[in-house]
Formats: sequence, structure tokens, C-alpha cells
Amino acid sequence: MGKNNQVIEYFLGLEKGWIYRGKVRDTYDLNPREFLLVATDRISAFDVRKAERINIECIARGYISGSAWAEYKQYGTVAGLPMPEGLEESDRLPQILFTPTTKTEKGHDEPITTNQMWDMIGKDLTEEIKAKTLEVYSFAVDYARNRGIIIADTKMEFGMIDGKLSLIDELLTPDSSRFWDLNKYSPGGPQPSFDKQPVRDWLTASGWNKEPPAPGLPEEIILATTERYREVYKRLTGRSLN
Repeated sequence: MGKNNQVIEYFLGLEKGWIYRGKVRDTYDLNPREFLLVATDRISAFDVRKAERINIECIARGYISGSAWAEYKQYGTVAGLPMPEGLEESDRLPQILFTPTTKTEKGHDEPITTNQMWDMIGKDLTEEIKAKTLEVYSFAVDYARNRGIIIADTKMEFGMIDGKLSLIDELLTPDSSRFWDLNKYSPGGPQPSFDKQPVRDWLTASGWNKEPPAPGLPEEIILATTERYREVYKRLTGRSLN
């Protein structure tokens, strides 16, 4: 428990009241209808409605990168779907893909097919989630492209609130998306990005086995990532973070 957590809990009267500690945020149970989420930068906090979380990460991909590129190189598929021959890393995909994965509290998320998602939550809900994921992604892609940013892929999470499907958790942030510089886009390899790629690259080079605890990051990696987040925020909103 960090010092800032202790301060938050003291003022809110939440002593040891957190109920879930995720990769990015801590969650506190305030009352029957609300949670309090605390970002792990330990600076800001905000309220959200309680939702019955659907334990699936919903990923929309417009470009082939990351795990999708790794799968394609090995099998010629993305999320088990056959892809055209001759694609290069970071190529634009023939169509936007919906590629769900499991969401686990521990360990690594695993890709699942749409049919597997049907078995988990039902066909109707699966199709509704797929449609909403692709709709939100498509809207965001157009918005960002007009501001010089390619959103290569992004992940979303959904839950049920009062019986209705709702987006939950973060949305279209550098933590959940790949943001590329449109003016520097050139397929055939990794792209200049405005996300947490410096962290991924450093962790890979460090030899970390992706099991906790993670190694501490060097100051230069922290600063490089911070600057990327500031730049994409400025481009997308027209405002600067001071």
C-alpha cells in the first residue's frame, strides 16, 4: 500500500476499503451503486457507476501490429481469420477486425473466437458488443486521422448497468490504443507512436519474463513516455497539459 493510497483512504474513511487492484487503477466500494477508481499516478480520482463487468477485452484492429502481426507471420491469420498473403508489419488491414480476448485477473489474456464468445455470453450480446466496438473505433479513427493520428488498434471493455450494455473503464487512451503519426506512417516495420511503446520495448530488451514484479523503469523511459502522452493529447484535443 503506497503512501498516497494511505492518504486517500484516511480522508475518505476507506481504511483497507479497496476491493480490486488492477494493472492501472485501484477500485474502492463506496455504496451499492458506485465505485471509486483511483489512477495509479496517484494524482486524480473520479466516480463511476457500478457495472456487472463482462470479462472479455474487445479489441478493434485497423492495422496489423503487435500480437496480430506475430500471429500473421506464423500462421497467415489474425484472430484465426485468414489474411491476404504479402502483408507487411503495420499494413492497413483489408477491413476492421474484432478480435476479443479473455480478461484475466492474473496471467496473460488469451485470444478467443467469436464462437467462443457466443458460448461465454450468448450470441445476441456478442453481436451487440461487436457492433458497438467497431462503431466507436470507426468514429475515433476518423476523428484522429483529421488530426494527424492513426489509431492502429484499441481495446474496450463493457459491462451491464441496469440491464443495459455500457462502455466501462478507460477508452481510447495511450494505455489501451496504438497511436501512430500519420505523417510518418510507412508500412514495413514498427511505426513512430504516441503510446507506451517505449515501455514495451525497454521491458522486452530487459529480458523481463512478464511475471510480477516488473522491473523499475529508468528515468529516460518514463520521460519519453510522458512526452508521447502529452503530444498525442495536444494533437487530439488542441490543448496542452501543463
